[in-house]
Amino acid sequence: MTRRRLWAEILIVLAVSFGISGIRALLRLTDALLDPRPLDEQQVTLHQTLSRSPWIDLGLQLASAATLFAYGALALYLLAGQVRLPRPRWSDLGWGAGLAAAIGVPGLAFYAAAVHLGFSREVIPTTLEHPWTEVPVLLVFSFANAFGEEIVVVMYLLTRLRQLGWGLPAALAASSLLRGSYHLYQGMSAGFGNILMGLLYGWFYWRTGRVWPLVIAHFLIDAVAFVGYSALGGDLSWLGLSD
Repeated sequence: MTRRRLWAEILIVLAVSFGISGIRALLRLTDALLDPRPLDEQQVTLHQTLSRSPWIDLGLQLASAATLFAYGALALYLLAGQVRLPRPRWSDLGWGAGLAAAIGVPGLAFYAAAVHLGFSREVIPTTLEHPWTEVPVLLVFSFANAFGEEIVVVMYLLTRLRQLGWGLPAALAASSLLRGSYHLYQGMSAGFGNILMGLLYGWFYWRTGRVWPLVIAHFLIDAVAFVGYSALGGDLSWLGLSD
């Protein structure tokens, strides 16, 4: 594949997936900064009810999650014949848990501090109103986010940039900045925090070629945040945040 075709493919993939999400997030952050209220007095909800009908709401939620899976599937299809998705190993669970802890624990403290300092909006993980579907939907989204992001932003993008002759520093910077960009709607601190996450996860993939530990780690971080928030009834007073 020629360099020109590689660049065209990368731009198309990002245009239909997380690249356009980054542009939207930047615009949403700009809108939030123009709001007369400071960031720490604003809230952003990640998962909310889309219909009063439980069945219609479930269908809409699953359709949104399917889009994330499709992003990852598209990237894998384009890489087919060059790079294959490795089979999961039992050791991936241990690595995934370790990577989740390395990001999740300090990330929670960083988020709470950022809200108190006015650098982040308060993130409400879920306001889903149908109890019997809430946890399954949140778990599906946790895996969909993990699969779509780690396959596209790490496995696909780093592979293509390496094929273009990019070295580790430049490739990590591109992947990490992309990851940070589509989290900017939560606040500037979310963008910075996800850049750090991208550096660690990108470095791990570049060195090992293993993507499943990243998917598992990302799933664990999101699942704990989403389901944990629901289990606590939205009470974040222990973080010094409003419920």
